Amino acid sequence: MTILNRLYASSGEEVIIETLQINIGDQVFYLCKGFEDITAVTENGESITFIAAAIDIALPARNSDGTQDLQFAIDNIDGVTSSAIRNGLDNLANAFLTYRNYVSTDLAAPASVPYTLAIKRGSWTATQAQITAGYMNVLDTAWPRYRYTLPNYPGLRYIS
Repeated sequence: MTILNRLYASSGEEVIIETLQINIGDQVFYLCKGFEDITAVTENGESITFIAAAIDIALPARNSDGTQDLQFAIDNIDGVTSSAIRNGLDNLANAFLTYRNYVSTDLAAPASVPYTLAIKRGSWTATQAQITAGYMNVLDTAWPRYRYTLPNYPGLRYIS
């Protein structure tokens, strides 16, 4: 039995610490859910200090509907973070996040494989940001992706 299975099955001294690494262009924000900052080691061996924040995270559902979205809300954000989130939502091509969870007694590595997701959409107020990130929806993707259509290939009109 892994420590995560034991942790989910019973109450003990350990708690799960959820962290978010939000990359918006060249800016990177490291946040953790809770009241205390933590210093943890990522899967690459890099030691990072995650800033405690009032965040709530809803993990993607494990189903076959094609949309695997992680939703989170950050409360009590400051002006710098609000501006960065607003800029990131305006230019979603350069915005993604990495979700990691740690066990409070072992911050030497993430307790499970991290999720790296592209930020899809979001909204914000003066003190709160709500963001949705996810994988590409494969079930609603056309195949083949590139279609030979008349606007792109006008000569197709004359093929009989």
